Order: sequence, then structure tokens, then C-alpha cells
Amino acid sequence: MNLELLRTFDHSYPEHNDGVLDSGSEAVIVQFNRRGTMLAVGCNDGRIALWDFMTRGISRQCSYHIHPITSLSWNRSGRRLLSSATDWNVVLWDVISGEAELCLRFPSPVMKVQFNPRDKNMFLVCPMKHAPTLVTIKGAGPVHTPLPTDGEPESSMTGSFGRHGKLIILGTSKGMVLVINVKTLDIIRKFRVLSGGSSHVAVKSIEVARRGNNFLINGSDRVLRVYDLENLDKEPLTGEEGEGGKEGENGKEIEVEPLQRLQDNVNRMQWKKCSFSGDGDYICAGSHRQHELYIWDKATGNLVKMLTGPKGESLLDLTWHPVRPVILSVSNGVVNIWSHTQTELWSAYAPNFKELDENEDYEERESEFDIEDEDKSVNNEDPAQSNGVEEVTVVDVTDCPVIPAFCSSEEDEESPLDWLPYAPEIEEPDEPGWGQLEPSLNELPINKRRSDDDKEEGVVLSPKKPHTIDIDLPEPVNDNKGDTGAAGSGGGTKKNKNKK
Repeated sequence: MNLELLRTFDHSYPEHNDGVLDSGSEAVIVQFNRRGTMLAVGCNDGRIALWDFMTRGISRQCSYHIHPITSLSWNRSGRRLLSSATDWNVVLWDVISGEAELCLRFPSPVMKVQFNPRDKNMFLVCPMKHAPTLVTIKGAGPVHTPLPTDGEPESSMTGSFGRHGKLIILGTSKGMVLVINVKTLDIIRKFRVLSGGSSHVAVKSIEVARRGNNFLINGSDRVLRVYDLENLDKEPLTGEEGEGGKEGENGKEIEVEPLQRLQDNVNRMQWKKCSFSGDGDYICAGSHRQHELYIWDKATGNLVKMLTGPKGESLLDLTWHPVRPVILSVSNGVVNIWSHTQTELWSAYAPNFKELDENEDYEERESEFDIEDEDKSVNNEDPAQSNGVEEVTVVDVTDCPVIPAFCSSEEDEESPLDWLPYAPEIEEPDEPGWGQLEPSLNELPINKRRSDDDKEEGVVLSPKKPHTIDIDLPEPVNDNKGDTGAAGSGGGTKKNKNKK
């Protein structure tokens, strides 16, 4: 279905369930590419399934992790995929070949990874019990830099890039939000998320809108807060301009009020996952206890739709399609598709096109389908046709029209990958390789040679293992206040004492 055929004045949020996607293993996380044509599904056994979302078929399967997948991230062109799991590994995948290019092993399980939206060689890693780390892939190898935390406990920190990749937003379990400049790695803004005026709210997750300058914070007090990132990226504030009279210079704590607060006033739900719509006009959040999706209008803050899945199932993850009003939710090991019935507007291409609600009898004119109209008047004849000159219409079939939904101020030099090439699997073909000669055993490398016994038993050769690099991170900051961060950092201190 073409984007130009969709009615733009209709509401742009899903209304009903449109089927499920079963990857063969228990799905735990999903992630769309930038154009929404491919979908990556992370499974509980460490396998990653790449789906063609238009045909709803599996195009590729990637296997390297041995523990559940915790996070997935596509780069801007869609040619690279980043994955993390509880096996402490972060793997960089080549989407076309389906092979792992690089493996980084961290000293603790990694809960989130994310590509820089504007730099394909930079990504953010959020390991447990350590500070979030910025990794840059260079010619000599990956370079990792722990981000500044300003003395905050590092046991459970989450983060996300800004929409243009110039800023990084970090959130801590103490409710502190740090805005860091990517180039200088300096803290340019710092504010605390408060509830009831004084109590701190732990930051569970941070989501940035694909369009606009808003970002969303999911707090432990069951409230979703929407902030404006543009106000946090301005010049340093003075003490008079900062709210509450506090210092507003770079690295100093200021008070920032959210643009909106969204919550379930009736059931007081804890939110498992939240997401912006592709155009940033709607916000979707999934319940922590059951399979329920709440959709709010960001402009008014009103709840416009509530989607309910099968009873007795808990929600694991959700994501919104980058372009279409489609939401994917993960529960009970499968991916549920929530969509809206689209109405095609064919008159957008032909103004004279008439849509019929039912069949009508059409009376054909006598000369309507004649090659030459014998009854046509000479006075109404076109002068160009009377002179024997036929009007030629040039149709451009080489240039691809630009889709406004995918336009951006900064485009990547690498051409985007929208679809994966797929070759059909042929069982016992008559000719080996479809007309290609099968190479002899001596022509193959040693690691790809198979004996006759392996061929009969159907042994599948394992893919080439990527180069694994161990990442050494400094010990986490000690937290002496006796919360969750204290337990994590206390273990690190004890480890240092044993070493000494």
C-alpha cells in the first residue's frame, strides 16, 4: 500500500488486532528499522529473526548469543544491527549476510544498546553496575569511553541519544537526568525528576521521539513525563533565569517542569514500555501487569484508545511503526500486530476518478472505444493532430520519487537497505548449484571441508565467528545510602579489597 493513497485526515492510531508473528522461539523484544520495512525480533534463546514486514515472512536468522536478548538497534541505513544479551556480549551484525562482524564482551550483562542516529560507527552501551559507555569503531579497533555520571550511582542507569545524535540523555535510579554533549562529553544540563515536591523518582526508561524535540521519561511513580529537549540544549542559564533561583550553568542542577504528565488515574498502572508514534503526535504505553496498551494524544493529553490483548498474558515489549499507525507488542512468546484499517484514496492520482459504493449500469457511447471517431466534428479537432503531429508524453521510469515521510536534513552517504534478498530453498535439486559446478574438496578452505558422512547426516557448517574484544570498565561509583545501587557498588568495593 502506497503512502500517498492513505487518507491523511483520519486518526493515526491502531484500533484492532491484525494477527501475530511467530519466530519459532519465545520472542522477548522487537525493533523496526528506520523505514519500517524490516523487523528484528530477539528471542529468549539468543536467536534473532529478521522479518520482512510487508510479506510477514522471516528473511534471515542470526545466531550467536546464548542467553535472552535484551536490546536491539538498527543503524540509519539499515545495513547494520546491534544486539545485546544477558551473556555480557554486544554483537554487531551485517544484515545482508546475517553474520556477526564484531563482538564486545563487557564485565556485566548489558541492558541496552543504541546506534547514534547520525553516526554509523558510534553506539551507546548501558551495562549493569557500570556507567553507560560510548563506543566508537575506528580503523585500529573499537574505542570505549565511560560517560560522566557526576557522582551518581551507576548500578542501574539508562540512556538514549537525542534525535540528531548530538546529545545523550542519562537517567539514574535516584531520579537524576543528565544531558551530555557527545563531542565534548561534558554535562551541559542536570535536573531531578521529583514527585510530590520532594521525593525522588527512579528513571526506568527514556524514549526520544523520531520527529520533534520531545523525549519521554518512564518513572517509578507510574507517571510518564514529556520534556522538551530543545530547551535543554540552549546556552547556559543564569541564576536568575533558572527556576527556583538555583544555578543554571553547565553541569549545575536546575529545575525543569515537564510539558505533560500522563498516567492511569483509575488503575494506577506501572508502565513496562512506552513509545512515541512515528509522527510524534501520539504516545503509547504498555501495562506492567497485563497485556494492555494505552494511547494518548500528545497535543491534548487525552486518552484516545485502549487496546486489550489476551487475558493472563504479561507484556514484554512494544514498538510503534516509524510511518504507519501500527503497534507491535510482545507477549506469550509471539509478536502481536495492532493496526488500523486503511482507506485508499485513488482520486489522489486522478481527480476524475469516481469511487462507487455499489455496481452501476454504464451506457457506452457509440464511438467511445473506436480507434477513430467518425462522428467527430472537424471544428473540434486538435490543431496538432490535424497537422499529423502526435503529442508525446514522457514517462520517467528511472528516477525514484522522494517520499516526504523519509526526508531528513541529513542523509547518510550509505544507501538505505529496505529489503533483504531472498533465495528459495530447493530440496534435492536435479543439478548441484542450479547449473553451477560443485567445487572439489581440495578447492575449499580447511574449515569448510566436510566429509561424506557429514553430508549424509546433514551437518550444517557453523558461521565464521567474529573477533571478540574484552571491554574493561572502571569499578562503579560507591553508593553508601543502602539502596539497590549500594548493593551493586558494594560488591565492587569488596572485590577491590580482595585484590589488594
